[in-house]
Amino acid sequence: MTYCVAMRLDRGLVFAADTRTNAGVDNVAQYRKLHFWRQPGDRVIVLLSAGNLAVTQSVVSNLNEALATPELNAPTLFSVPSMYRAARIVGEAVREVRRVDGAALEATKGGFSASFILGGQIGSERPRLYQIYSEGNFIEATDDTPFLQIGEHKYGKPILDRVASPEMRLGEAAKLVLLSFDSTLRSNLSVGMPIDILLYERDSLDVRREKRIEQDDAYFKQLSSSWSDALRGAFRNIDEFKI
Repeated sequence: MTYCVAMRLDRGLVFAADTRTNAGVDNVAQYRKLHFWRQPGDRVIVLLSAGNLAVTQSVVSNLNEALATPELNAPTLFSVPSMYRAARIVGEAVREVRRVDGAALEATKGGFSASFILGGQIGSERPRLYQIYSEGNFIEATDDTPFLQIGEHKYGKPILDRVASPEMRLGEAAKLVLLSFDSTLRSNLSVGMPIDILLYERDSLDVRREKRIEQDDAYFKQLSSSWSDALRGAFRNIDEFKI
């Protein structure tokens, strides 16, 4: 399994994904689940993936093959005029993989499992963020719900529900996203480091802030320790229950 989260802010977008995959406790591997495409000055498109690794890799491969064969004159991530149309392209790629592999996968215990978060900015359009389901349809993040999660999301969701706001600075939102990862890492062994994180600044139309956070990253270790201390302190300061 995996955990991916993204936030849509007034100042831009924040994306993060872990890199652990497993097919049982004795078959754990590391794969990148944060992908991006860019044409500086024109567009930046970021995709997070969760679910069956073979399915999600096939979807990404279909998107890349379309970009590599412009002579086919089919719509691609580099030709569509809006992020909504980009989401349609990804949804169609998911449906194509389901058409080819769906029946065989549905006959197995795991079934056809894939979900995606797509975000970015094309031209002067404001940055947008979508969650794309295994059926190929999707929803869009709003000011009321400025974040989206896929994979093992339940452990990291409570802090996002309490704190997330579109007015946050990118660095502040990245801190919040990493705290949601810290909670998830503590509670679910199927999610693991390193974490890939990307901060997109609105109207920059380029990727300038991207990092892989390893197990020994000093900031993440300090963040995790400080958060644990803060929670213990808050717990001690609340009056105990009496009856």
